[in-house]
Amino acid sequence: MLQFLVNRLIKNPWDVKNPKVRAAYGTMGAVTGIVINVLLSAVKFLLGAFSGSLAITADAVNNLSDASASVMSLVTVRIAGKPDDKQHPFGHGRMEYIGALAVGVLITLAGLRLLQEGVGSVLAPSPLTVEPVTVVALVVAILLKLWLYFFYGAIARRIDQQTLAAAAKDSLSDVAATGTVLVSIMVQGIFDWRIDGYMSLLVALFVLKTGFLVCKDTVDRLLGEKPNPELTRGIRTLLLKYEGILGVHDLVVHDYGPGRCIASVHAEVSATGDIVAVHEIIDKAEREIKRELGIEVCIHTDPIVTDDPATNAVHDQMAAFLSGVDARITLHDFRIVPGQKQISLVFDCVLPEGFGARDALLEEIAAFARTLDPRYGVIVQFDTDFS
Repeated sequence: MLQFLVNRLIKNPWDVKNPKVRAAYGTMGAVTGIVINVLLSAVKFLLGAFSGSLAITADAVNNLSDASASVMSLVTVRIAGKPDDKQHPFGHGRMEYIGALAVGVLITLAGLRLLQEGVGSVLAPSPLTVEPVTVVALVVAILLKLWLYFFYGAIARRIDQQTLAAAAKDSLSDVAATGTVLVSIMVQGIFDWRIDGYMSLLVALFVLKTGFLVCKDTVDRLLGEKPNPELTRGIRTLLLKYEGILGVHDLVVHDYGPGRCIASVHAEVSATGDIVAVHEIIDKAEREIKRELGIEVCIHTDPIVTDDPATNAVHDQMAAFLSGVDARITLHDFRIVPGQKQISLVFDCVLPEGFGARDALLEEIAAFARTLDPRYGVIVQFDTDFS
């Protein structure tokens, strides 16, 4: 069904990095969600009124909130597709994250409302009117919501759209929630047990959990979460294949929304190399990363000494020592600065995430340096590798 709609509604559907194509995908997904959720909500309101089931009515309210979420998705995907302007030089892509956060808030509010109503139903239970048409309608609702889950998810993965990804999670929770309603009706019909209120509470808990997870995931992105390891590996791999680039460090990725990432990285080059030749290599690397990964990258060059045997020997000894402390520790920007009374070993030390004993490590490094030469002192800048 997805491919059928794509072939008829979207021009150049393979060009998912094109803002217009992404907007077309998002619009198609949002409008489909609005139509299905409004229809489901209307049918469930009627069934809830007919059967007297609070759980069905609660599920109808949830579907109505899902329709509102689809409207939010439609609005945000259109705004996010707007080009750069004077006030927003990095584009409007983060609007998708804001839209996903709004969806999460709507889901959470719906869950709180359902929780309140469920408590009231537990305290004052009422009998349900069970009809075959009700059971059939709920089964159809489950199947439609399951289809929406896969539909939303496929589009979200194809265009990296966060609002539709949130809607997909909500649809999956709706499948489980409507399933509990169906169980409630069947249990009363078979055993005459009034568990509608308790099932309504389960619906509320499903919705609240989904709302929390959607909000958490979106807030993490807005705050600046750890970059995708596959992306950072790709950048490093592309850079290190160039003969003039000897090492890579201090890679930072700034996320301004799907399809709009900007990265900065330090590349170690020979201090005796031709500056014009090095500049050409860096320019070529920046263009290739843009072409292959779709990321604008700014590369800072760090000249390092490569033809001084004494410096290289001390560098290798210090690197081996740090690796012995923790195999994940690396160093870069190593240089030796001579002085009248002290020779300074100056370098940056990259620590793994969670490494906390920095003062103790600095003392160990200084002590090891003195074993190499009593005149050695150390000036160390600690960095953390979050990638």
